[in-house]
Amino acid sequence: MMNLAKIIENLELKILTDNIDFKQIQVQSGYTSDLLSCVMAGAPNQSVWVTIQAHNNIIAVAALLELSAIIVTEGAIPDQSTIDKANEEGITILQTENNSFDTVGKLWELGIRAEI
Repeated sequence: MMNLAKIIENLELKILTDNIDFKQIQVQSGYTSDLLSCVMAGAPNQSVWVTIQAHNNIIAVAALLELSAIIVTEGAIPDQSTIDKANEEGITILQTENNSFDTVGKLWELGIRAEI
């Protein structure tokens, strides 16, 4: 298990939501998909979700599954209402210019694996 602060630092992620104590947020695994139904069926609690999706519905899915964070890739940036909703729900949104493939590869190098 790794804390979210180490992931943010190592992947040089931009924090889009409120700054909190990311050392206290544990990441047990990772999941990547751009289909919300796949995420709902397969992402375990306390995982980090990698996606290009940046709309309001990602917050509902992340809150339902109690995810540790969402990493939005390829420079996509959620609108302010999505960021506000994430802050209300306690969901961390992070952003990178890298694509999902590269982002998942970096998470793998850090030891983050899919929960099977």
